[in-house]
Amino acid sequence: MDKSLNIVALGEAMVEFNQTHAGQPNYLQGFGGDTSNAVIAAARAGARTAYLTRLGRDQFGDALLQLWKTEGVDSSAVERDDTAPTGIYFVHHTGTGHAFSYLRAGSAASRMTPECLQRGPWREAIARARILHVSGISLAISATAAETVLEAMRVAHTVGTRVSLDSNLRLKLWSLAQARAVIGEAIGLCDVFLPSLEDMVALTDLSDPDAIVDWSHAHGARQVVLKLGAAGALVSDGTSRERVAGRQVALVDATGAGDCFCGNLLARIAQGDDLMAATRYANVAASLSVQGFGAVAPMPTRAQVQRLL
Repeated sequence: MDKSLNIVALGEAMVEFNQTHAGQPNYLQGFGGDTSNAVIAAARAGARTAYLTRLGRDQFGDALLQLWKTEGVDSSAVERDDTAPTGIYFVHHTGTGHAFSYLRAGSAASRMTPECLQRGPWREAIARARILHVSGISLAISATAAETVLEAMRVAHTVGTRVSLDSNLRLKLWSLAQARAVIGEAIGLCDVFLPSLEDMVALTDLSDPDAIVDWSHAHGARQVVLKLGAAGALVSDGTSRERVAGRQVALVDATGAGDCFCGNLLARIAQGDDLMAATRYANVAASLSVQGFGAVAPMPTRAQVQRLL
């Protein structure tokens, strides 16, 4: 099939309420959901994108559909649920960083099942894409969602679509033992693994970045980009590895920085960059995204990143 899409992502999109001042009950409404954030970041980087999820038939679901339309993300295969809501979450800021509170139990997205892939639109979107992007959160929101994501990864391999996995470990959603088992299986199905150092310390009991990259390759990941936060990233294609230094910026809110990094990296890979060049581009994009509030609003355009590069 013609690869008319650069990236299709699968997961849960949510409406965000982001605290604007620590300790005060004032919240800025925005949008979130890690894979949705990543695919919007990719679209802003110039990629042709689509998103696969389920939404409640409510105002929050309507708002997300309008967001994707505005951002140029194809949402034609998104399913609506008459009996389950769209998920929401709150971001709280403290002196040591940000914390999340979720209202997503029983959400429409958590009700996805592998049968979604038997209906034409989801399977066709994966076949049309160069890269399928999923995450640890996509795997964690329910047992049926985990089955759906793993099956989507298998489908991608049968239709010549590469698979990207962001670890995005959320232990509020499942136990560490469950996460280790399911994410471990997913690593073996991915082509590009995009974990964070914090996640991998918990998942592997390792702390050395090189050892974590070695562990990731041993578990089946062909390419690994280990996100090191302010310290940048460690990049490995399986035969060589390099570090990309972080950029010093004025930090406002890091809520969507990792998702912005993933989306921009995948956009550049889909458009022909090698892994190292794509990582350098994504590193700059992520540094721009932390300079405003919210997961989506501060993510940069391609022109903004290119000016800094």
